[in-house]
Formats: sequence, C-alpha cells, structure tokens
Amino acid sequence: MRNVVARRFWSTTLPLLCLACDGVSRLDDTLGLQSAARWEWHGRLLVQTDSTLTLVRMAIDTTHGGGDVGLARYDFNPAVGEGDEYSLTLALDLGHVRELRQNVPYGLGPPPGLIPAYATVTCLCRPLKPDSVRGTFTLATRGLRQITGRVDATLYFTEWNDAARHVTYSLHQRIDLVK
Repeated sequence: MRNVVARRFWSTTLPLLCLACDGVSRLDDTLGLQSAARWEWHGRLLVQTDSTLTLVRMAIDTTHGGGDVGLARYDFNPAVGEGDEYSLTLALDLGHVRELRQNVPYGLGPPPGLIPAYATVTCLCRPLKPDSVRGTFTLATRGLRQITGRVDATLYFTEWNDAARHVTYSLHQRIDLVK
C-alpha cells in the first residue's frame, strides 16, 4: 500500500517540479520584478541624454526600420514606505534575433560585445547617467510574439555632478520581451 501511494505521489509531483524549472531562472537571480517589456521587429533604439534635466530618455523608433530591439523594466524592492526602491530599464539592440542561437551567451555592450545595450536607473538618489552595460544575453526561446532569455549583466553609472563617483547595479534575471 505504501509503495502504491509513494509511486502515485512521485509520478504526479515530479513532472510538476520539472515544469517549474524553466532553465532561464536561477536560485541566485536578483530580486527584481519585470514590470514592462516591449519587442519590435523593425525598430531602432533612441537614447537621448538631457543634461539640463539630468535624465536619459530611451524609446523604440519603428518609423525608420531596423532590426529586433527590446526594452524591459525591472522594479527592485517595491514595498511601500521603504525608501530604497529603484527601477532599472534595459534596452537591447538584438540585430536580427533569428540569427541568434539558443542557449549561447552573447556579449552585451560596446565591442567586443555583440549586442549593444543601454540602461537607466530610477531611484531616490543623486541623478545617475549611464556609462555602459557589460555582461551576457542568452536567448532561450523566440516565438512569433515573445522572446524569452536571460540577462547576466552589470550596469555602470556615473553621477551627473561628480564624474569621479561611479555606481554599479547587477541584473541577473530572466527577460521576457513581448510584441
């Protein structure tokens, strides 16, 4: 009797546990909540710096053609009343995503990185301007309306008023870009 119950338990529980392991998420991921995602097939990234307002605007332009681009936002520590919340917005210029192979980490950032990447941070801190993004992007799946992958990157920023002060943020998470 015990063997029958144990066999039924493991025959139903084990497949469910395997489905929960998507291969993209890991136990040591940063604890951000992806709150926005956008993917465009024929777009290009627009990154504009406005030093008078100490901000950087990132957008996707689809009027002039281009390749596959994505924009994702992650919110960290979004609890009410904490005061240490911040949001990271990551923009990726994937080129032609059909040419990327699955489960291969591609370098992010300026050369030798294959995928140009830009990031901004929104926080209750001194204004920060983006320097660079270094790390990897790994494509897990590409469908007609969604790209799923993994970002393992360090985002580098400099204070607007003091070029000697630098800040880094880590982003090790699953990324879902939706058309």
